[in-house]
Amino acid sequence: MRSSGAAAGARPAARKDLGAERGNPVTMSAALLPKPQMRGLLARRMKFHLIGAFVVSMGSAVLFKFAVAEPRKQAYADFYRNYDPMKDFEAMKAAGVLESAPSKKC
Repeated sequence: MRSSGAAAGARPAARKDLGAERGNPVTMSAALLPKPQMRGLLARRMKFHLIGAFVVSMGSAVLFKFAVAEPRKQAYADFYRNYDPMKDFEAMKAAGVLESAPSKKC
């Protein structure tokens, strides 16, 4: 066990400020530096990142809706506006695609 004597546990003398020795007064004080945040850092960062993630996800959802989904819905609406299923059936029947409805060629 160490003793608290001068030789064993003594700390070195405090360094003198070299700027003060050369005639330059030290102007920085502890009041000028902001204290580091030690408590609540995770909560503050989580709040920032959750808000950012929400904004990005909503933005990408809106972008997908108007860049992909709406044009796709419009394309289907345009296709089925003039679609004649009987005409399509007759074309597939004539091509021999449907086995249950033989073409007139056979």
